[in-house]
Amino acid sequence: MKARTLFFTAPKQVEIREESLPSLKSDEVLVETICSAISAGTEMLVYRGEFPHLADSHDNLSSDLQYPLKYGYACVGIIRKTGKDVDKKLRDRLVFGFHPHVSSFIAHPSSLIFPPASLPPEACSFLPNMETAVNLVQDGAPILGERVLVLGQGVVGLLVASLLKEFPLERLVTSDRYALRRKASLEMGADDSLDPGLLKKNFSGSGNTHQSGYAQYFDLTFELSGSPSALNDAIALTAFSGRIVIGSWYGEKKAPLDLGGAFHRSRIQLISSQVSTIAPALSGRWDKARRFEVAWEALKRIQPQKWITHRFPIEEAEKAYRLLDENPRETIQVIFEYNHVV
Repeated sequence: MKARTLFFTAPKQVEIREESLPSLKSDEVLVETICSAISAGTEMLVYRGEFPHLADSHDNLSSDLQYPLKYGYACVGIIRKTGKDVDKKLRDRLVFGFHPHVSSFIAHPSSLIFPPASLPPEACSFLPNMETAVNLVQDGAPILGERVLVLGQGVVGLLVASLLKEFPLERLVTSDRYALRRKASLEMGADDSLDPGLLKKNFSGSGNTHQSGYAQYFDLTFELSGSPSALNDAIALTAFSGRIVIGSWYGEKKAPLDLGGAFHRSRIQLISSQVSTIAPALSGRWDKARRFEVAWEALKRIQPQKWITHRFPIEEAEKAYRLLDENPRETIQVIFEYNHVV
């Protein structure tokens, strides 16, 4: 059987290759993909050639990347065939796989995740981003009555803000440079959503001056914009003894970080957050399975498929990545669709 697979071959170059799938083993299943979601953060670093060459035993997906490569981690499909040792009842079941963009793939059932029956395939493709959002909020540990800022309202930022909206906060403010995403954030329930250029004008100097004279506003800030310079904005807007959760992966992008001036006296915590591991403080009670359960329930409540702005057949992958690279202001979530499934 042949499968159509997306390959990143060089910076800003992709192609679809037809590959032969291996023979189905007795303990494996064949999955036909319905849709797969593009990550506008990590995946676009791969597309642009801005990924660092790192080896991370906790993150096989994004380690030791070299062109040409398959990449992606949000495939939703249906089990069409089962090996002789696999329960035949799994046939026609909807599954999620952390798998590159491909029309069909073979996997062991233990590597697949079975979504709740109530969720449509498009919603299921948000699972990796929702798991990331759950991890970020857990690392930030919001407190009753806090003022919270989320920088960046791409898909992960919108999901984080949606989870935060469920907390009894004093105020939830978001920021993004694109009007489409700010509009989605306000519709989700943020108290305000501003262009980054207006943040300091609106909030700098308007908050807590406790002890340090560091007159800033937010108790907890999430930096999810993907822009290294936004971390300076986060520092400038976070109050004395506040927390900044850094969820962006900047790849090879760098920017000067202002740790002088008031920062030295601010006692602000900079928290590195990444979904490939469980925070040590939680790992005695939490594992990946428990976090996935929380993510599935959140997907049921939030229904993020409303943020899909574009759908492309996998054959038009070049158009999809060019859109995200050149006109991101027009997009929130872009997905691929596979035409062999009705």
